[in-house]
Amino acid sequence: MLKKALIFQGGWEGHEPVKVAHILAGILKEEDFQVKITDTLQTLAEDDLTSYDLIVPNWTQGTIEQEQLQPLLNAVAAGTGLAGLHGGMGDSFRNEVDYQFMVGGQWVAHPGNDGVEYQVHILDDDHPLTKGMTDFTVVSEQYYMHVDPAVKVYATTRFPVAEGSYESNGEVDMPVVWTKKWGKGNVYYCGLGHVAEIVQMPEVRQLMRNGMKWASR
Repeated sequence: MLKKALIFQGGWEGHEPVKVAHILAGILKEEDFQVKITDTLQTLAEDDLTSYDLIVPNWTQGTIEQEQLQPLLNAVAAGTGLAGLHGGMGDSFRNEVDYQFMVGGQWVAHPGNDGVEYQVHILDDDHPLTKGMTDFTVVSEQYYMHVDPAVKVYATTRFPVAEGSYESNGEVDMPVVWTKKWGKGNVYYCGLGHVAEIVQMPEVRQLMRNGMKWASR
């Protein structure tokens, strides 16, 4: 029996939500998921979200109504997986602290903006999420996140690279890939994926393939 996944895409167009949603859907279909893509948050209020094995948020910023958010929180708590990347999951609905609590972090800055060259450091090349992977270079936004201390981290990137007032704090290793639990549900986040071209990088595709499969019920 095919697993079922829901991708909701929208919000700020700079993250190419339509293109990214179709890339992620393609990966899921290769893994024998039946995938529904929606461009309205009302789907969260109208569908039985507990019928999905995986939900993939791909909605940067924007606002969400409580009748849309609460079913999402409840479905993940009941065992539906949650997995996503970059601002599509880590910078959605900035006013909704319950959503951020579930995700495990929130974007706050990308010093130097786009085009920063930085290393992604794999912490455990034997874990199913990162098995066989080695450190790699990305030229993109480098996400500075506020992160839940409950998360388990599988890849990091080191700041500072670009200039900024934060430099006076010294070096920090920022989580790029993490997991956590929300009730019975698995939550997976990857900070990479500013635009479709970055999502298509072999390393990012592999991280998302592994992460979406891991998070799924």
